[in-house]
Amino acid sequence: MPSTRTARNGRPATVPSTPDLDRIAQGIRLILEGIGEDPDRPGLRDTPRRVARMYAELCGGLGLDVSKIMKVLPGETYSEVILLRDIPFHSICEHHLLPFTGRAHIAYLPDQKICGVSKLARVLEAFARRPQIQERLSAQVADQVERSLGARGVAVVLEAEHLCMTVRGVQKPHSRMVTSALRGTFLSDPRARQEVMTLLKG
Repeated sequence: MPSTRTARNGRPATVPSTPDLDRIAQGIRLILEGIGEDPDRPGLRDTPRRVARMYAELCGGLGLDVSKIMKVLPGETYSEVILLRDIPFHSICEHHLLPFTGRAHIAYLPDQKICGVSKLARVLEAFARRPQIQERLSAQVADQVERSLGARGVAVVLEAEHLCMTVRGVQKPHSRMVTSALRGTFLSDPRARQEVMTLLKG
């Protein structure tokens, strides 16, 4: 069944549970024709389908119920900072549909409830695999960890290089954008914030 999300106009927008590879391929064929290429020449004949499969993979997080990923470890409690550093990720910039890639650092201060370490990476992956902006991605991960675990504090820092900035436009390779999202005590308590930011910097 298709899932729904809110479109820019405020009305529900349908997100197919399975990507429509034929429609994506048709769109890629139009792009090739639009730039003056012949999509039927041997080198490009299979490109629309290849690109369709690629976008289906890169945007595989659309329609996922991310809340089902975060599972509390039964019978386990902890009350000190938990930090997962240097998680590789890649996403698609929604402005130009070009990739941005980098590393994420996720920390939380539990209110006793903890999750398996892989769940933090899986939540990041689920939100990253869709058209994104880095600022929103940071906030979505922080909000989901806080909501799912009832954490007293959450800190998410993303560092990424954006191809829309390095291969077009201003063309400044190797520049990295850093975003952060702080929740709970890491936002309200300067000492807690300083502690977690020190850990995040390594």
